[in-house]
Amino acid sequence: MSTQALFATRASRMKASEIRELLKLLDQPGIISFAGGIPDPALFPKEEFAQAFQTAMTADHSDRALQYSVSEGYGPLREWLVDHMRGYGIECGAENILITSGSQQALDYLGKLYLSPGDTALVGWPTYLGAINAFDAYEPRFDRLRLNGNQGAAEYAAAAGEGRVKFAYLSPDFANPTGETVDLRAREGLLDLADALEIAVIEDGAYQALRYEGDAIPPILALEQKRKGSIEACRTIYCGSFSKTLSPGLRVGWIVAAQPVIQQLVLIKQAADLHSPTLNQMTTEQVARTCFDSHIPMLRRTYGARRNAMLQALEDHMPDGVEWTRPEGGMFIWLTLPEGVDGAALLARSLETVKLAFVPGRAFFPDGSGANTVRLSFSNSDEATIREGIARLGQVLKTQIG
Repeated sequence: MSTQALFATRASRMKASEIRELLKLLDQPGIISFAGGIPDPALFPKEEFAQAFQTAMTADHSDRALQYSVSEGYGPLREWLVDHMRGYGIECGAENILITSGSQQALDYLGKLYLSPGDTALVGWPTYLGAINAFDAYEPRFDRLRLNGNQGAAEYAAAAGEGRVKFAYLSPDFANPTGETVDLRAREGLLDLADALEIAVIEDGAYQALRYEGDAIPPILALEQKRKGSIEACRTIYCGSFSKTLSPGLRVGWIVAAQPVIQQLVLIKQAADLHSPTLNQMTTEQVARTCFDSHIPMLRRTYGARRNAMLQALEDHMPDGVEWTRPEGGMFIWLTLPEGVDGAALLARSLETVKLAFVPGRAFFPDGSGANTVRLSFSNSDEATIREGIARLGQVLKTQIG
C-alpha cells in the first residue's frame, strides 16, 4: 500500500495555489510582474516596526512577548480593533474578536466550523482563490452567489440536494480578483437571502481600507447590526487583516462575530496552533496605535496613482475586444479577453516573449471556467513600470487576437 493510499479523501481536493506557484518564476531578470496581489515593501512602516520590536524585547515586555498566550489573542490589540471596527459602523466588544494568523487562517477555520462533506458554499464567479482552496478541503460543493436577485432561497436550497447551504462568502469591497464593489442594494439583498436560507455570511474585508475614490459603503455586518440591534443577533462574520495595510509577513488577521461563533472558533484555534505569535500581535498593536491613521492616507495616494496609471495604460494599449473593470480601490483590475483567447496560453507567451507575468483567470472559478480572463495587480509596481508592462501586454495580445 502506498503512503498516499492512507490519505483522507479531502487530500485529493487540495491543489497548489496557481498564484503561489507562479511567484516562483519571477526571480528571472527583467520580469515585470502584475501577478501577486502583494503590497509594496517600500511602503511598510519599517521604522515604526523596528521601534515596536525593540520595545517588545525590553525587560518590561519580553517575558510576555516570548511566552505562550491566550487563544483569543492579545488583549490590547483586540481593544484597538474594537475602536477600529466602530469606525466602520460595527459595534462589538473584545469578546467578539479572535486574532488569527492572517485572514487565510480565518477562512480555513470557518470552513472547518461550517462545512460538512456535501454542504454548499455560495461564492462569487469568480472569487478569491484562497477561499476556494480553504473551503475545498472540507469537501463542499460550490454554487454561484448571484447578487442581482435572479435566484431565490428555494432554488439555492433545492440545488444543495442532500447537503445544506451553510454560508455565502464574498469580499464586498474591491474584491480579489475583479476589483469590483458590491453596492448597498445588493448587500441588503444578500442579508435578506441569508435570513431566508438561515445561513451565515462571511465578509472578507481585506481591502476595505484601500478606497481611492467614491463614497464608502457600510460593511455587511454593520448593515445587519443596524437591522437587528446587536452583534449577537447577527449571522455575518467579518474577516479583517493587517496584511494589505501594515505587514503581510507578520500574519496578523482577525474575525469579528457573535460570541457563540467566536467561542467555537477559539476551540478550533486551540487544537490547531494554540494562539497566533504573541510578539507579532504586540508589535502590530503598537504600530497600529502609532501610525495606522496616518499610514493609510499615504497608501491610498500611492496605490490610487498606480491604479490610475494602469487604467490609462489599458486605454492606450489594449486592442479592440478587451474589457476591464475600473475599481474604486484595492489592488486588482480584471480583464476579459475575446472568446477563444486563453489566459494561460497568453501568460506562457508573455513570459517567453516580453517577460511579463500576470494570473490567468481560470483559477478563480470553482468550475474551471473563465479561460478568457486575466487578473492584473498594480500594487507592487511603480507607475513607469506599469506603463511599460501594459504596453508589453498589448503587444502580445495584438499578436494573439490578430
